Amino acid sequence: MVETDKLLTKPDVAAEAVVIRRATSDPREFKPLYNAYYKQIFRFIYKRIGDKELTADLTQQVFLSALTNLGKYQFRGAPFASWLYRIASTLCMDHFRKSKRVRYVVIEEASLNNLVDELTSNQTVDEWHARLPHILEQLTAQELQLIELRFFDLLSFKEVAEILEITESNAKVRTYRILDKMKKLFM
Repeated sequence: MVETDKLLTKPDVAAEAVVIRRATSDPREFKPLYNAYYKQIFRFIYKRIGDKELTADLTQQVFLSALTNLGKYQFRGAPFASWLYRIASTLCMDHFRKSKRVRYVVIEEASLNNLVDELTSNQTVDEWHARLPHILEQLTAQELQLIELRFFDLLSFKEVAEILEITESNAKVRTYRILDKMKKLFM
């Protein structure tokens, strides 16, 4: 099993399923999953938390929770990483709720461009770049989470749906409604 940031092919998913089955009976077999997804989950959490030590702690909690609850994992057509993202997302939300910290969002230029490309119509890219941080502040936590997953983490609608525990079509509908809301907020 290799470290990946890409969508897995059907053979990759099948191989991953074998590793998951083995890890369910023998926790030592979880190591390939840990090695394959650690950096990916670390980056996911760091973009939300912005503190390396806390991110490392939360990342370890994600994998401990995944290992502990591996018997409950059900394959639903999305890679195992989607389940890890869901756990990570929940831990981040719990952290913000408990600590009452302001939510931290790291937006890389390439990710910002993905979102701006989707939003740009009559406005220029520069206008969107200038106003986007203010517009993102006006989104609810759930709306921001969906935008982050889709445009900043570059996840497929299928993966977003798995993480948010909604249908793929619902993920699409919500995304386009949020984009419409953002366009209206721009006005």
